[in-house]
Amino acid sequence: MAAITDLGFMYCWFKNCNLVRNLSEKYVFITGCDSGFGNVLARQLVERGMRVLAACLTEEGAQKLQQETSYRLQTILLDITKTENVKAAAQWVRDQVGDQGLWALVNNAGVGLPSGPNEWLTKEDFVKVINVNLVGTIDVTLHMLPMVKKARGRVVNMSSSGGRVAVIGGGYCISKFGLEAFSDSIRREMHYFGVKVSIIEPGNYKTSIAGVERINAIMEKLWERLPQETRESYGEEYFRIYTYKLKNMVQLAEPRITNVINSMEHAIVSRTPRIRYSPGLDAKLLYLPLAKLPTPVTDFILSRYLPKPADSV
Repeated sequence: MAAITDLGFMYCWFKNCNLVRNLSEKYVFITGCDSGFGNVLARQLVERGMRVLAACLTEEGAQKLQQETSYRLQTILLDITKTENVKAAAQWVRDQVGDQGLWALVNNAGVGLPSGPNEWLTKEDFVKVINVNLVGTIDVTLHMLPMVKKARGRVVNMSSSGGRVAVIGGGYCISKFGLEAFSDSIRREMHYFGVKVSIIEPGNYKTSIAGVERINAIMEKLWERLPQETRESYGEEYFRIYTYKLKNMVQLAEPRITNVINSMEHAIVSRTPRIRYSPGLDAKLLYLPLAKLPTPVTDFILSRYLPKPADSV
């Protein structure tokens, strides 16, 4: 028992000694702070004493976060799909951080819907998700990077286990696979400037990115707009079971997001941040193994989850 206690003490001692110095003087810019991971992370970093620049999509989200934190947090409205917004936000950040630069950029903003069988979706459905999760994130990064380089700081990108194995159709997994590639390439390029890049790949956690009511409404809309021939090829039973399983996945999502927030925080404050973080047992025991198995094996396992279409061979 004493040995376990000593090991615990040594771990805590090493964890605290391995922190970046002068954290109270460093600035962190976080996107997607209206709710979810970004909101909680912003509050946690303020409690740690860091200076947080929080980007929110809505005025309501920005006001609420500002009122419930301290002077160490400042908010700005930002739609990352609009380059003019991004340029204005970058200038605002530049005015805040001055010559010291930006210690950490956290690309957290993201959307998950519409998702579903690929054949049921339109080009616009894919673009809606990819523009936020990938193109918008790249735009923000490119505008903030000179400030991060000046501070020799780090970039933290919110990906997903869906960026390692495509478990659902639509733009979500596509955007996260793309974000993984962007993160890998920019990490190698920024290494020479002393900038570190970390990727967060959570499992299935409960956030506002998708809700049961929204999923039900979107799936109904997707189904109703399909041509009659396509609907007949899948069948009503396929639609019913697919929708049920999608809603069930959301309902089973882990509501406690502490592991995700702690992973994000570690990537910001540690002197030795990891390249990849995979918070969640499902990420470690299901999604990552699926990503590493031979493709035919992964296909077989995931196909057991999907219903069979009416016209299946």
